[in-house]
Amino acid sequence: MPSAPPADIVGVLFDKDGTLIDFHLTWGPTVHAMITTLAAGDPGLMAAQAEALHFSLADRRFHATSPLVAGSTADYGRRWADALGRDDLDVLKAEIDALSASESLKALTPIAEPQVVFAALRAMGLRIGVATNDSERSARRQIEALGIAPHVDFVAGYDSGHGGKPDPGMVLAFARWLGAPASRIAMVGDSLHDLAAARAAGAVAVAVLSGPADRAALEPHADFVIAHIGDLPDLLSGAAQTR
Repeated sequence: MPSAPPADIVGVLFDKDGTLIDFHLTWGPTVHAMITTLAAGDPGLMAAQAEALHFSLADRRFHATSPLVAGSTADYGRRWADALGRDDLDVLKAEIDALSASESLKALTPIAEPQVVFAALRAMGLRIGVATNDSERSARRQIEALGIAPHVDFVAGYDSGHGGKPDPGMVLAFARWLGAPASRIAMVGDSLHDLAAARAAGAVAVAVLSGPADRAALEPHADFVIAHIGDLPDLLSGAAQTR
């Protein structure tokens, strides 16, 4: 693991869930509400969805094996459709994304004052993007609600045309937007999907310990490990001063 980030970092690409917002506090109530709505109150359909998604209805929390932790609707949509006994997968995925975009705002819980962190990074001359396996619509609404939209230059969801993580498409798209090689980007995330996307693109991989995964799982795949995004300005400040 290197002792300091490269001196020529020009952009920071953030994951969203578990990185900018608390995963369990935001998505636990959100997914519970989505399951209830999609089941139309039917207890059997609620239980079937919870089992398929590895989600505890009683605790409103995700099991470690839940496909929702790092995946996208494209990944777990079929499983959700099967639990509901539905064969209109494209229609259901649109319903899931719409419910996600609206319900998540009700429980949105930020991590480590994103407004302060993003303002500090912009003051260092860095450009900022968000790359998430959530839909772009949901991401943009949450970015607005967090008050960080003025600082965000680039937003990509699983449905933005760049593919989803762990593939490198979102990172490479941000690099193209910046007009810089991916090696000058720091990808910040809480999951192996985020770190794999960074590695595959050739970006600097920064792991945060604010999501479901622990240090033991993330550290072997990261260039740097920090507690949460609040530590990022200090990590990058040396690189900014020497650019």
